[in-house]
Amino acid sequence: MCNNNTKNEKKNVYSVSLIPLYGTEELVSKVQHYLEEIYSIGSCRIVKSDILRFTTGDAKAVLEETVRGTDVFILVDVGNYSCKYKMFGQEVMMSPDEHYQNLKRTISAIGGKAARVNVISPLLYSGRQDRRIARESLDCAVALRELENINVDNIMAFDVHDSKVQNAIPFVGFDDVFPVYQVIKTIVKNYDDIVFDKEHTVFVSPDFGATNRNFTYSDELDLDMGIFYKRRSKSEMKNGKYVVDEHKYIGPDVKGKDVITVDDIICSGETILDVAKKMKEMGAKRVFVSATFALFTEGIEIFDKAYNDGLISAVFITNASYRRKEIKEAAWYKEVDLTKYISYYIYCINQGESIAKILDPHKKIRKLFSDK
Repeated sequence: MCNNNTKNEKKNVYSVSLIPLYGTEELVSKVQHYLEEIYSIGSCRIVKSDILRFTTGDAKAVLEETVRGTDVFILVDVGNYSCKYKMFGQEVMMSPDEHYQNLKRTISAIGGKAARVNVISPLLYSGRQDRRIARESLDCAVALRELENINVDNIMAFDVHDSKVQNAIPFVGFDDVFPVYQVIKTIVKNYDDIVFDKEHTVFVSPDFGATNRNFTYSDELDLDMGIFYKRRSKSEMKNGKYVVDEHKYIGPDVKGKDVITVDDIICSGETILDVAKKMKEMGAKRVFVSATFALFTEGIEIFDKAYNDGLISAVFITNASYRRKEIKEAAWYKEVDLTKYISYYIYCINQGESIAKILDPHKKIRKLFSDK
């Protein structure tokens, strides 16, 4: 159990202060439970950061307790669109920009008094705007540089769109973690008849951008992998994106096999469902979808229809970001719990231990199958 000493002299580690920003309160409460019940790391407490709004929309962060000399971990969910505030008497939904601004406000309120400031942003702010193709902004790199300039020591995110964005902050700790074990464990828990061998299961990347994450899974399980490639229109646009003229599959035969397709984010979901449709047309037994973040910007009706039509069997989604009620109640929804994973990460950073063991899922996956 945790004690009340600010510093553990034996291990020379600092006590932990967990600061949940809007929308992460439930997640942080579970993380604290694991830290207190499983790991003996000194004092670990939740410190609330109040974001006080003026009627004009301006704001300031106020910490309810001191965090002086502690190891601060701020958790922020930039994808939580359920959070709202009032401006000029009207209710305004918080965008990723406002979540990020609140993060900076909170760090400013700490005022350099903490022993170390760590940011856990499961969905990396502006992670999709990670490179410059035309005359456009580099939002993610700029945000990371800002966090470096206000003395953030470590940043952790899940399944970053392109982890090379960390090159913008070479002198700040940056950990891009994949929930490989947690996803596989949840699949096995819900479908104990699934067989992870080349005769029965194949991973399929929905596009070239998701190749690395699908290869991570297929390589760990020694399975084959297929890839879809997109050819987009040069002139026709829809919802700010060029429409897909062709979506073609390259890879091993999927007939009679379970297909698992992994992506970082589901927005509209059209690409994923097109993959599922084509896989079923090619004779796939079942199609499972896994996404670290489920935004469903255009609703879940097309997923309900795909499930009822037998195109998809389940969608595995982590609890690392907000999922509205209708998603969690959907028949196809399966939750992947990352709470313990985040707790392990905090423990390793706080104790000064290597995080290599939590990043490498090999031993845990082998044990999972040996215990089946």
